[in-house]
Amino acid sequence: MSVTNENAEGPAIEAPPPADHRFFARPWVFVRGVPAMKFLPPEGPPEIAFAGRSNVGKSSLINALLGQKGLARTSNTPGRTQELNFFVPDGYGGETLELPPIALVDMPGYGYAKAPKDNVDAWTRLVFSYLRGRASLKRVFLLIDARHGIKKNDGDVMDLLDKAAVSYQIVLTKIDKIKPPAVEKLLEATALGIARHPAAFPRILATSSEKTVGLDELKAEIASLAD
Repeated sequence: MSVTNENAEGPAIEAPPPADHRFFARPWVFVRGVPAMKFLPPEGPPEIAFAGRSNVGKSSLINALLGQKGLARTSNTPGRTQELNFFVPDGYGGETLELPPIALVDMPGYGYAKAPKDNVDAWTRLVFSYLRGRASLKRVFLLIDARHGIKKNDGDVMDLLDKAAVSYQIVLTKIDKIKPPAVEKLLEATALGIARHPAAFPRILATSSEKTVGLDELKAEIASLAD
């Protein structure tokens, strides 16, 4: 399910790009966790990052997207992801040193008030440095909990991404937790809400990790960025 904001009067429904599963036909593997910029892997393949508030369901969405339970760590404790976690399709490197065609990056969650301030500051510096200085970063998927919509800290991150000129796309998570009429209203409100953000990609994706809703559309977006 997706909606595109095309004008100031309101959103217009647009068909998603054709699904492309070429990167998802094989298993994916965890490459490394990056606690500081000096540990980043060499730039090469296009990178797609997933960002969002703590407990928005990033790890669950990545696991559902790749069809592998437990690949990205999930926890009932918000703020568990404290590094940039890199994932690539399996079967690359080795003797040929062939680079993977794409990499997914699970970014630390933000907005967890109970985390120690030093930890929050360290995560913030890492994330912002990565966003500003990574030429191979093609897009950030900004995850928004469908039950809550865009909150102030989400808006702050959107402003930062605008300032850094990093393309980002809104992905609504847990869409199965609200009723269908509310889904349509949320899609429309979100589309209007991002209209003033120059770096926001206009098409909004609505997903459910539990019900596997919207995963084909998300895969198609990712595949298009690798081209």
